[in-house]
Amino acid sequence: MKVLITGAGGFVGQILAKKLVETSTATSLILADVREPPNPTTLKDVQCVAADLTDLESAEDLIAQGPDAVYILHGIMSSGAEANLELGLKVNFESVRQLLDIIRTKRPGIKVVFTSSCAVFGRSAVGNTATETDIVPMPESSYGTQKLMIEFLVNDYSRRGLIDGRSVRLPTVFVRAGAPTAAASSFVSGIVREPVHGEASEVPVDPSIGIWLTSPRTLATNLVHAIKAPAEKFGHFRQVLLPGYTASSGEILEALEKVAGKEVRDLVKEKRDETIQRIVLSWPEGYDTTRAKELGFEEDVGLEQTIRDFIEAEKN
Repeated sequence: MKVLITGAGGFVGQILAKKLVETSTATSLILADVREPPNPTTLKDVQCVAADLTDLESAEDLIAQGPDAVYILHGIMSSGAEANLELGLKVNFESVRQLLDIIRTKRPGIKVVFTSSCAVFGRSAVGNTATETDIVPMPESSYGTQKLMIEFLVNDYSRRGLIDGRSVRLPTVFVRAGAPTAAASSFVSGIVREPVHGEASEVPVDPSIGIWLTSPRTLATNLVHAIKAPAEKFGHFRQVLLPGYTASSGEILEALEKVAGKEVRDLVKEKRDETIQRIVLSWPEGYDTTRAKELGFEEDVGLEQTIRDFIEAEKN
């Protein structure tokens, strides 16, 4: 299978590429991003392409290479999309719609996995627990709104048989390696990643606020499963909430101290950022992932194991 990943230079794109090769799911990869992404695999048949997905010709050139499946990962993250509405619409909505339209005309019927977000739900509309079938998504951010609009297109194009689409709603990825991102939730990785490297870090929100999390290990496994799950199991409703768990910054720091020690934990201080807290408070705290389990997606490994995984990976 030849697989195209857009946004392949990001952390999720890199771990997904590795997992697709490790599981022998992909025999050929096209890794595309606005800057030429690295090849994180040992696979020889890999094209690393610099492509601006807002440009029609660049998008057409990628699909002209005949992928059998496409992962759409590129986008402007939550804080960035909230700060710049026009850019968020251009990248998160218009470029993705354009890509879907090219796929449906040039490679009709192929599998398309769109990485959406739990930000499609708003905390006011949800109350306690978000579910896929009982709660109407009512995003409270431009990022969540843009993701939801694409979800509806993926559903409609799949209903019409134009693509075989799957929208996977991602929890916040914990712990992300590399540099901080423009996601409002970036700090949940930062309060582990930076202290483990001996650097100070800050918690910008009330440490009791819960956030829905997933580990890189589990996310990579579940993204690969998203392309393997039979279309008939998804049915008409092409969205799925990926498994995760709720944890607060306080609980993350308790786990960090258990795994790495008090000196590492003490490198993290509180410094409130009302803009970030407002965005984080617009997301539900808990989610019902019964549908994901029925579709065969894996449960997560939890806080302490994820921190151990990160520390071990950083040694290598």
